[in-house]
Amino acid sequence: MVTLRVGIIGCGRPWRREGTTGFGMGHAHARGYGARSDCTLVACADISRENAEAFIREHPVPRYYLDYREMLEREKLDLVSICTWTPLHAEMVIAAAEAGVKAIHCEKPMAPTFGEAKRMVEVCEARGVQLTFNHQRRFGGPFRRARELAHDGTIGQLVRLEGACPNLFDWGTHWFDMFFFYNRETPAEWVMGQIDVREERKVFGVPVETQGLSYIRWQNGVEGLLVTGHQADIGCANRLIGTEGVIEVGVKEGPALRVWKQGSKGWETIPLKEGLHDTDYVIRAIADLVEALKAGREPELSAQRALQATELIFATYESSRRRGRVDLPLDIEDSPLLALLEAEEIGPSEK
Repeated sequence: MVTLRVGIIGCGRPWRREGTTGFGMGHAHARGYGARSDCTLVACADISRENAEAFIREHPVPRYYLDYREMLEREKLDLVSICTWTPLHAEMVIAAAEAGVKAIHCEKPMAPTFGEAKRMVEVCEARGVQLTFNHQRRFGGPFRRARELAHDGTIGQLVRLEGACPNLFDWGTHWFDMFFFYNRETPAEWVMGQIDVREERKVFGVPVETQGLSYIRWQNGVEGLLVTGHQADIGCANRLIGTEGVIEVGVKEGPALRVWKQGSKGWETIPLKEGLHDTDYVIRAIADLVEALKAGREPELSAQRALQATELIFATYESSRRRGRVDLPLDIEDSPLLALLEAEEIGPSEK
């Protein structure tokens, strides 16, 4: 059996440990590779010696580097996980592709600008490198069951998708991705949205809106709405509306999944053993991308699927900039939100 040599860029500290500044996703990735007999973690890289040393104490990784480029040059890796802050993704993905790796698994969001996101995909496709992004909720029990119920006649024909979360960029990328997942990867047709920045907020070094609205129409007629802000609340995380019923995922102070069907007396809770957040979802994602690499098929978390969700983020920003509907595909390279902030056309001064 061929064993894949794996390296991880960005060790971080495990989530909810002292001194952590993020979710420590490198640790979750390490557990995913460690669960497979066809993968061997040979090295990791982090600019913090303390983080790197702590990482190799916790996981069976023999070597660490303070310069990821040195690791890429010396280790002849087959697969690289990139678990750094978003502004570093593009340069690291491209460097790994140019180093000759077979596959790259990167954390989300993809990049601070739409141009950078597209560039990563283009470089990897040109070099035959499998690129994936960690929208791991595609492997979660509540989400997968919701998609089944949306298409087995339980709620009739799917007509609308709704979601709520703190921001379009970091958390929103998950819900946009889930919208495509629920709607069987149907391409989106247009987006109309608005963003407002009343306070300065950043996630992983990237500014995000204080509040946002994104209204989407897909080519099959399904429509979607994502509401964002720290107080954004629709009573659940995701809602799938059909002609004959409703599915709710992540009900506020309620079950992970419930359904209301036409003619029923009330909500029916769907029994599940899993919630919305589970490290096992990352482990399943890594298992899928490794199997996809070996089989030569598209992985569930393919870069093209991540790019379609990312396009909705930047299309919403662009709709706010244009003050009108944006037809897809999106033809911009920048981030309209960053451009509006730089031009002081939007920002805390709006109060």
